[in-house]
Amino acid sequence: MDFELTAEQNLLRDTIRDLLAGTYDAETRSKVTDSELGWSRDVWRQLAELGVLGLPFSEADGGAGAGPVETMVVLEEFGRRLAPEPILDAVWVPGGLVARAGTAQQCQRILPEVAAGTKLLAFAHSEPGARWPSMEPTTTATVSARGGFYTLTGVKNPIPHGDCADELVVSARLPDGEVGLFLVAPDASGVVCKPYRTMDGQRGAQLELADVVAERLGEAGATEVIASVLTRAQAGLCAESVGAMDEVLQLTSAYLVQRKQFGVSLSKFQTLTQRAADMYVSLELARSMSMYATASLAGGGDDPVVASRARLRVGRAARHIGQEAIQMHGGIGMTAEYPVGHYVARLTAIERTLGGLLEHQRVLSSRVGEYVLPEL
Repeated sequence: MDFELTAEQNLLRDTIRDLLAGTYDAETRSKVTDSELGWSRDVWRQLAELGVLGLPFSEADGGAGAGPVETMVVLEEFGRRLAPEPILDAVWVPGGLVARAGTAQQCQRILPEVAAGTKLLAFAHSEPGARWPSMEPTTTATVSARGGFYTLTGVKNPIPHGDCADELVVSARLPDGEVGLFLVAPDASGVVCKPYRTMDGQRGAQLELADVVAERLGEAGATEVIASVLTRAQAGLCAESVGAMDEVLQLTSAYLVQRKQFGVSLSKFQTLTQRAADMYVSLELARSMSMYATASLAGGGDDPVVASRARLRVGRAARHIGQEAIQMHGGIGMTAEYPVGHYVARLTAIERTLGGLLEHQRVLSSRVGEYVLPEL
């Protein structure tokens, strides 16, 4: 099996790498993340012009119809530069829900604007007290007096980048017990949005809904659609983590060469070089599992067990590499002025998104009885 990228995929990777490397260094990123929005509209415009925002959407919906490999290539570069633009949270996850669950009219109305970068979406699914994988919504949807519409009541939190969304995709339970998806305007009557900043410099929001008029997305139940799109999001988080870990290892290796103690560089100390080598092993294991998850999606499967396998291995690698990087940098690794601490913060946040190590381990252990062992 050939795991090498094609010429077009390499070109996409190099284009995104050049764009983000030319935009973000440690100082510039800190200024951008400290701004009110938390990311750059100028970079967003450039991503739209390159066609990156519409990569996974069909050509009929204004996209490129690209596969999982292309999207993972982009997300790995985002992780490498710690780019704060919400390409996964504001485009590919909620846009994927619209593409899969929405009617043809809804897709043609929403997705071209999303691909062009003129409309931001957000997926309001998590609720206070819920813990992955048990994320069944308690927000209720009832038929509105206005024909064809519903009213939603409930609380959603956290909503990644829900503070800047132009339209919200909200999950809610219908009177028949089915889970549906609904389109909500952030400024609709009865909506209270409470934005906040997360520990990794990203943005989130809590959404309080009180009899909010909403349009149903599609006509069928959305449980399977949500599970499928979130499985793809798990693979995306793996790819972003690999890019971040790769850069953390590069920063640590460079620091060991530059930093001197007792008149020699730290790279001359055998124990430290062995620890760096262990970091490299963890990185390559994580990269392989990320490729495994991507290959599964490219093959037409969106198996949540595959996603949990990848998240568990990548999460363990991220914890190992992050902790070792901080230790080998010493005190400077914890300062806001040095980039390695920001990478570790982002890796820690990713580990807590859509299930942590313990949750994914529980998912896998609960499925052990389903494995078929070969006869000896």
